[in-house]
Amino acid sequence: MNILIIGLGSIAKKHIAALKTIGADATIYALRSSSDAEEFEDVRNIRSLDELPVTPDFVIISNPTHLHFSSIEKVLPLKCPLFIEKPVVRTEEEAEKIMMLLRGDAVTYVACVLRHHPCLQFVREHLAETKKQINEVNSYCGSYLPDWIPDKDWQKSFRFDPAQSGGVHMELIHEMDYLFWLFGKPSAVSHTLRNVSSLRMPAVDYAHSVLTYDAFSATITLNYYRKDSKRTVEILFEDETWIVDLLQSSIKAGEKELFSSSLTMTDLYSSQMRYFLHCLETGEKPINSAQEACDVLHLTLHE
Repeated sequence: MNILIIGLGSIAKKHIAALKTIGADATIYALRSSSDAEEFEDVRNIRSLDELPVTPDFVIISNPTHLHFSSIEKVLPLKCPLFIEKPVVRTEEEAEKIMMLLRGDAVTYVACVLRHHPCLQFVREHLAETKKQINEVNSYCGSYLPDWIPDKDWQKSFRFDPAQSGGVHMELIHEMDYLFWLFGKPSAVSHTLRNVSSLRMPAVDYAHSVLTYDAFSATITLNYYRKDSKRTVEILFEDETWIVDLLQSSIKAGEKELFSSSLTMTDLYSSQMRYFLHCLETGEKPINSAQEACDVLHLTLHE
């Protein structure tokens, strides 16, 4: 198997580690922008697509969000499946252009890894079976951005620059994605976006969204400044409240534990890669295609 990676940062290294963990027999090529780019074990650096000795079996797009569109456009002539790190692109204008370019039988998967979280999969299975009324859903993710890259100056990260990342609501688009996956498209959505925290950053570091469904409302609260990380979903059924803790991999209703898993985030990346390779081997269309990811992006950027 031959794989081309565009963007060899921290997230790409997680995908490479996942390939190794699942035992994929892969030759990995990395398209680098610099002739003196850092060398990595088992990765062959190239400076242009002309240096590719083979047509890749698939391409991983994992560079900063604002570069996704140009990268996708660049590799389209290869006519191979695309594994695109979330969010799919940076703007709605780019999303419209991408959908025109990818129309047809292009195989695409946008890597929202939380769809492979066992807790959310448990919730999805339960929702398909239950007839209980849902009254309210609250999704929350708070963490401390400087801790994301402790060995580097976080203020030089693309996430610090609104032109490159778009803000916390784009970087943590997982929450919007899994609510869309669990409950479908809302009839309306509104957002509050701010950057007035102690981080003093130009990009949005706080986002609050309200999603309106026929029978209930859902909220998403995201931030970059919480020191004690928290990632949860509350689902208020008519008779009980589920607390889904995505960091502890558990689901509780009061004192009762409904589900737990020992899987780590590293395991989820392996599960995700195993799933994608399975789709390629069987011809099954992956979940979260570029089209679906563009729908989620529209909800995220809707004003």
